[in-house]
Amino acid sequence: MSSLQTGHPAEAVAVPATRVGDHPPASPLSIHDVTVAYHRRPVIWDIDYVAPAGRLIAVVGPNGAGKSTLIKAALDLVPKVSGDVRVFGELYRRQRNRVAYVPQRTSVDWDFPVSALDVVAMGLYRKIGWCRPVTRKWRDRARSALDRVGMADYASRQISELSGGQQQRVFLARALAQEADLYLMDEPLAGVDAATEQAIIKLLKELRSTGRTALVVHHDLQTVTEYFDEVLLLNMRLVAAGPVDEVFVPENLRATYGGKLSLLDQVGRRMGQ
Repeated sequence: MSSLQTGHPAEAVAVPATRVGDHPPASPLSIHDVTVAYHRRPVIWDIDYVAPAGRLIAVVGPNGAGKSTLIKAALDLVPKVSGDVRVFGELYRRQRNRVAYVPQRTSVDWDFPVSALDVVAMGLYRKIGWCRPVTRKWRDRARSALDRVGMADYASRQISELSGGQQQRVFLARALAQEADLYLMDEPLAGVDAATEQAIIKLLKELRSTGRTALVVHHDLQTVTEYFDEVLLLNMRLVAAGPVDEVFVPENLRATYGGKLSLLDQVGRRMGQ
């Protein structure tokens, strides 16, 4: 670790999260001492976090804070310099069928010639088997997921022909079709219309009502208290994490965002503080 160039905020921690030590077996997601670096520069540093079950959790922080990297580290999509992650008490590869991932819309090649139904069905390949045909049973599950997000009429439409909000609904349907217990979502509300945003939040709350957990990278500070139960404030290091009403307070926001005072003042007024 000493060879890394740290470059992280000197006063990043306002309310330190409790260190997890051993991974709690019942936790849907347990992150212990995780550091990820690109070209020897840390992107996230020494993160400790235990996600409570059956909660909607916002991951919030400024651009470049490592929010997407945290999600990818949990999914083993990026190498870790140190630390480890457990999903329901085990390594991710042993529990991957219980996890669904919604990537950033900007990271997807939307010009790939594939229908909305096929996109959803692709999310089922781990259950079906990569070399097996997609039978009627699985296509029916994919259609049902599209129906849940209001996209059943667009099942045969090429994904490139859909609007940004419709594309995001399709990727949410792909996650829903997997019938996972843990949902990791990277800015699912970014750039969508108001109707799509409300539809996504409604579905997230339905998932919560059945005991599912969702960790959601979120950019709009003004809707955190309305949409989420818990918040994880991140700026390379973990600033604070816990219930929204305890953690999403001006002092922690200032520690997370630094000098962006006008934005924080707007949020503070909305929170009545």
